Formats: sequence, C-alpha cells, structure tokens
Amino acid sequence: MVFLNKYLLDSPSLRLDAPLFVTFFQCAVTAALCLGLSLGAACGPCAALPALRLDPKVSRSVLPLSIVFIGMVTSNNLCLKHVGVAFYNVGRSLTTVFNVLLSYLLLKQTTSLYALLACGIIIGGFWLGVDQEGAEGTLSWTGIIFGILASLCVSLNAIYTKKVLPVVDGSIWHLTFYNNMNACVLFLPLMMITGEFHTLYHFDKLGSPSFWGMMTLGGVFGFAIGYVTGLQIKFTSPLTHNVSGTAKACAQTVLAVVYFEETKSLLWWTSNLMVLGGSFAYTWVKGLEMRKAQEDPNLKSSEKNETGV
Repeated sequence: MVFLNKYLLDSPSLRLDAPLFVTFFQCAVTAALCLGLSLGAACGPCAALPALRLDPKVSRSVLPLSIVFIGMVTSNNLCLKHVGVAFYNVGRSLTTVFNVLLSYLLLKQTTSLYALLACGIIIGGFWLGVDQEGAEGTLSWTGIIFGILASLCVSLNAIYTKKVLPVVDGSIWHLTFYNNMNACVLFLPLMMITGEFHTLYHFDKLGSPSFWGMMTLGGVFGFAIGYVTGLQIKFTSPLTHNVSGTAKACAQTVLAVVYFEETKSLLWWTSNLMVLGGSFAYTWVKGLEMRKAQEDPNLKSSEKNETGV
C-alpha cells in the first residue's frame, strides 16, 4: 500500500496534487466494502459478519477516534508525498517515544530508565537519518514535520482504538465501518478548504479507468490493513501493534532501496538500525516489566498462605 500511495501522491506521470482526496477515496472504499460484505453475508449462507446500520449515537462516540484517524492517515500520506519510501520508516519512527510521552501526560504513568534509554536510541537514529538525508540532498523538512505528526497520531490512534472499542461491543467490523464513515464526512470540508475539488476538476486523468483502478486497489489495501490493525490492537496492545509496524517498516525500507536502485551510506543504514534496535529494546524492557508486575502479586499471595494470613 505504501508503494501504491507513493505513486498516487507523487508520481510525475500522474501529477495529482490531491492527497486528501486520495485518502478520502480509500476511506470511502473501506466503508463501502464493510457495508457490501455485511449485506452479502446477511443474504448468503454465511452469517459470520454482523449486520451494519448507521447509529448517530455510536457515530458521535467514535468521532474522537475518527478525528485522530484523519490526522494519522493524512499526515502519513503527506509525509510519504515529500520523502522517499526508503526514508519513510525513519521519518515517522517516533511513535514509541510519543507512547511514553502520552502515557505520562494522559495516564500519569512513569517509564523506567532502561525504557527511556531505548527511546533515546530511537531519537538518535531519527536525527542521524535526518542528517544523512540532508547530506544526500534529499531531505524535505515538510516531510519530516508530517512524519513527526504521523508518529503522534499513530500513537493516539492506538490508544483511542482501545478506548472506543467498548462503544461498538468490541467489534472491529463495526468500528472500521463507523470510523471510515465519519472520516468521509469530515474530509469533505477539508477538501473544500484546501481547494482539492478545483484540482480534481482540472485533473486530466479523471476519466482514466487505470487511475480509478489504482485508487480502488489502494482502498482495498486500506480496508485490509485497517481491519487487521484493529484486530491486532484488540487482541494484543497498542505497543505490540507499533512494534510489529516497525518490523514491517524494516522490510519495507530494504525493498524500497532495492526497487528504486538507491545507494545509501553506512551512516544512513546505521540510523535505520538504531530506530529498529531502539524499538525492539523498548519492547523487551516493557515485556520484562509486565512479566515482573504479573509475578509480584502471585508472590505476595503465596507468602500470605505460608504464614497463614
């Protein structure tokens, strides 16, 4: 999906300067697929998918997540528009750092020294990557700013997804539908403000079947990724989701360098390794802390039983 979005957002042959419209269309395809598959399941022999209906009350409850979701997908696409696919991983690598910051600001949860050191490695990798992009003459500060915003929104999206799930009775299917329906409505005024309707009116490939085929394929990928992401957050945690995303980004970076036949310096690769190593170190530290927290109550309980309390 990243490679496809890079084509739709920044292809010299396409020349479409409408990132909000690309994102809006993918949200619309996702909502339509949810509704279509639900109706098909109701009419067919398979009733695994629950029926969907638009409840204004539930839609309002999901709205905070939808606002964060819009910020996430828009900033992701705008970052991708201004940076290369290979640097996209580093450009939006501060998600774990924002997880720590938001946990302290919103939940008053402190973080251990080892976890903070891991975050320091990530930040160091981020700045080294920015430095190396500048040395190669391919640095876009606009892309960097949107990458930082994307990292913040990805962190917030994982937190709000966990928070909003009870509103839809834990159904990822319903959450995906409501989230994308809300996003479609919210994107319309944003597209009007940014003048993208005017851009689309003068777009010379608006009647091209291949263009709409690529757009629809992007929407299908967006639907699949959104659904799987929601399932992962539901059954694991926001942290697990962000870390697996980092592992995915590693493969994505290597593929991008090979596909675009780019030559990168040793320090550039070092920045990527620092980001990945810091992310996995943070996960390892947090895993040990969670395991210790689970064992402590059991230890105290056994001590009480032995003393007859």
